[in-house]
Amino acid sequence: MRSDRVRLFQTLPHTCGYFAERTAQNLVIDPAAPQLDQLYGPALERGFRRAGGHLYYPYCSNCRACTPCRIDVAHFAPDRSQRRCLRRNEDLQVVESMAGYNTERHALYERYLRQRHPGGGMDEADASDFRRFLTAPWSPTLFLEFRHGSRLLGVAVTDLCLQGLSAVYTFYDPDETVRGLGTYAILQQLALAKRRGLPWVYLGFWIAGHPKMDYKRRFRPLQIRTSEGWVEMPES
Repeated sequence: MRSDRVRLFQTLPHTCGYFAERTAQNLVIDPAAPQLDQLYGPALERGFRRAGGHLYYPYCSNCRACTPCRIDVAHFAPDRSQRRCLRRNEDLQVVESMAGYNTERHALYERYLRQRHPGGGMDEADASDFRRFLTAPWSPTLFLEFRHGSRLLGVAVTDLCLQGLSAVYTFYDPDETVRGLGTYAILQQLALAKRRGLPWVYLGFWIAGHPKMDYKRRFRPLQIRTSEGWVEMPES
């Protein structure tokens, strides 16, 4: 991905989603670029992430806390807690489905946002918000659905590129927290990547010391992207 071929835009400052007292900015690959589908994989390799039809990278003037991270699929082995999570959810069926809107998914998405992210600006998401945030016409996306019988309990929005799999977003039944469906989603995405022969599962960004990001450290071996490229995160 060369700078003379791809235009990058910088967003205006906006409130940071992780530190309320900070402002944030992103670098965004030109959303009108005709080859976004071809750029996506190399952009993942460089630490970018997809949100809707945008490929972005946090680029804040006074903060570099957001660190791209990815799991080494071939060498991953679930720890004790993750094995318990798999056992708790043995009664679920995992269905690889075409990405897209339907009323069942939307109803679950709305319930999740209202209970898990109230007042966050997304908790009144209509059908167009669902499509705009979770899908893009150029993106190689599938939805991993987690079902108990006919009942939909969760959806892991998952992008598949040659460079690896990107865990874009997961939403699930907020009344089923004991199942640990967020962890279960990543475990199933790792299983999918292994079946597809993909080397990495990209988890977006990790922030040292942030309680909402700590769960990512438990998926080992985990790599983070530094100024020298991808390196394995130390155990401590």
